[in-house]
Amino acid sequence: MFHHWDKWIKHRFQKGIPSSLRARAWQMLSNSYELIEANPGKFEELEREQGEAKWLDIIEKDLHRQFPFHEMFAARGGHGQQDLFRILKAYTIYRPDEGYCQAQAPVAAVLLMHMPAEQAFWCLVQICEKYLPGYYSAGLEAIQLDGEIFFSMLRRTCPMAYRHLKKFKIDPILYMTEWFMCIFSRTLPWSCVLRVWDMFFCEGVKIVFRVGLVLLKQMLGSVDKLRELQGMYETMERLRNISPDFIREDLLVQEIITLQVTEALIERECSIQVRKWKESRGELTHRPGRRLHGTRAIFEYKRRAAAISSGGSLSFMGNPIPPPGPLRNSSRSPQYLTLWRILLTQGSGQRVQSPAPNLCGPDPPTIRWVVTPPGHHVSRWFHMSQGVNCG
Repeated sequence: MFHHWDKWIKHRFQKGIPSSLRARAWQMLSNSYELIEANPGKFEELEREQGEAKWLDIIEKDLHRQFPFHEMFAARGGHGQQDLFRILKAYTIYRPDEGYCQAQAPVAAVLLMHMPAEQAFWCLVQICEKYLPGYYSAGLEAIQLDGEIFFSMLRRTCPMAYRHLKKFKIDPILYMTEWFMCIFSRTLPWSCVLRVWDMFFCEGVKIVFRVGLVLLKQMLGSVDKLRELQGMYETMERLRNISPDFIREDLLVQEIITLQVTEALIERECSIQVRKWKESRGELTHRPGRRLHGTRAIFEYKRRAAAISSGGSLSFMGNPIPPPGPLRNSSRSPQYLTLWRILLTQGSGQRVQSPAPNLCGPDPPTIRWVVTPPGHHVSRWFHMSQGVNCG
C-alpha cells in the first residue's frame, strides 16, 4: 500500500468520505487545522473589528441567497446566517486587499454546514489562498485565465463541444465562472457536490477542471445532444440549467476519475495562456499566489518551508513529523504518511447536522457508515472500502 501511496489515498477519497468524518478530513487535507493552532484567538479578534461598511452591506444582502431552503439558512437573522456573516466579514478584515467576492458566500456556507464558524473560516482561507488563489480578487483575472486554460483543454477532450461553443462565440467566462468559483456547489445535486469536494480537497483544482470538462462532454458531446441547440440562447440555457440526466452521481464520479487532466498539464497550459495574456492585454494587475494542487502539494510546500527555515520543526496537529530529507517527488514522504496515520487513529471531532434531505438528498449511497467508538471509525471505513467484513 505504501509503495503506491498517492494512488491509494486518492482512491480512498474518490470513494467518498463518511459524513461523520468529512469536517475533520477536509480540515486535515487542507491543513487548515494547523492555522487554527497557529492563530489562537485570531478569529475572535477579527470578529471584534468593525470592518469596512461597503463590504458589510454587500454581505448582508447576500446572506438570504445562500441555500435558502436549508434549515441553517432559512430564517433571516438565524444562527446560520449569523455565522456566515461572521466568516465573510472576518475574511474581508483578514485579507483587506481582496475584500469580499459574492462567490465566496456559497463556499463558506457549504463549509459551515459541516463545521463550526472558526473552523470554516480557516478552511475558507486555505481554499482562497492555496487551492484557488486569485479567484476572488478584484478584476477576476485568475478565473479568466483559467477559463482560457479550460477552453484549450476542451479542444482536446471534446472537440465537438469546443467547435459548438466557438461557433456561437460562447466564451468560457459566460458559463464556467459560477462552476469554478463556487466549486459546483450551486450547480450539481448535493450528493455530487460532496463527492466533488472530497476529491477537490485531496487532489486540488484539477478536479474542478475535470468536472467542468465532463459536464460539457455530457451536454454537448454528440450530434444528438447538439440537435436541439440551434443558437447561443438554447446553448446557454442548457449550460445554466443542467438536466439531471447529465449528472448521475456514479457516472459523473467515474468520468472525473478517468479523465486525463493532470497538474502538469494545467501548469503547462497556464504558462502558455499567461504569455498570450501578456501579448494581448499586458501584465496581470493582480498576480495570484502559487497554486497548490491538493493535499500532497500543501504538505510538500510546508516541508520545503521547514527545510529553508533555520532548524524549524515540522508537526501536524501537534504530532511531530520527521525532519525533511532531500526534496524529491516521492509518494512515501514521512509527512504525507503521517497525515493519514493521524486520520486513522484520532477521533472525528464535532459532528454537525447534514443538509436537509428535502433540499439536497442523502449522502452518497455507496458508503455504508456505522458509528463506532473514537479511534476505530476510520479504520472501519478503510476495511469496509476494501470489502472486509467488520462485524
